[in-house]
Amino acid sequence: MNKVTLFFIMACIFYLKGYAQQTEVLTLGVFHFDFPNLDMQQISEEDQIDVLSPVYQKEIELIANKLAKFRPDAIVIEHPVTGQPKVDNLFKAYLAGKHKLSKSEVQQLGFRIAKLCHAKIYCADARGTQTARIEELLEDDSTKQYQDFEESFVHSPDSSLYFEDQPIFKQKGILPQLIHLNDPEHIKKDLGNYLIGHFKYESDKGDYTGTDFESGRWFNRNLRIFRNIQRTPKSARRILVIFGAAHMNLLNYLFECSPEYKLLDVNDYLK
Repeated sequence: MNKVTLFFIMACIFYLKGYAQQTEVLTLGVFHFDFPNLDMQQISEEDQIDVLSPVYQKEIELIANKLAKFRPDAIVIEHPVTGQPKVDNLFKAYLAGKHKLSKSEVQQLGFRIAKLCHAKIYCADARGTQTARIEELLEDDSTKQYQDFEESFVHSPDSSLYFEDQPIFKQKGILPQLIHLNDPEHIKKDLGNYLIGHFKYESDKGDYTGTDFESGRWFNRNLRIFRNIQRTPKSARRILVIFGAAHMNLLNYLFECSPEYKLLDVNDYLK
């Protein structure tokens, strides 16, 4: 065997070994089941659903069973890292039959699937960090600078460009809504909303006020979330990530680029 052949064989072995060591990841983008209305798109009360009603509970059980086929070792949820002890206690109480699930998707899906798969739940949400200049701008909402910036959210010249997607959970159900939210084309269009409007706002002509704000509020936040997911123990070979659907416009891309992970298509399990 010549040196060139041996080198090629060894390179293939190292490549396949690295591929085999990748952690499989399934990301589930969701709408918030308890409708806190803290996102850019607001859901009016008449358009909301009660996920605790029998018809939706049956559908949620179906969704949980579908995703349980992935057999995750770890389930990552949209809850602050500092809240891990509280989540652990609630989950233990749920397993013991002493806690009734709240409306939140964290419990309706996260707790259910974790129970089915004997998986550990990990909190991964984080706040983004802002530059000193943006912190100063946001500190006092009585200033003209702050009010002008706030106005850029409400009356943006880019209003007609925003990708608005009407929810279908009330007409078609939760499962069709989740399949739709996790469609790659939907996810790509959603990221565009973070690149217009207040992203382009300038306190002074030619500065980067809006860009710097969004860098911290959204981009830095999701990088921190990704870093928290990296802190999941290496013993977890399959990770299910349950976060608001908008986060997938960055998280999915980061997973796709990372040599540590192999991102699977959640709709292969939902459909």
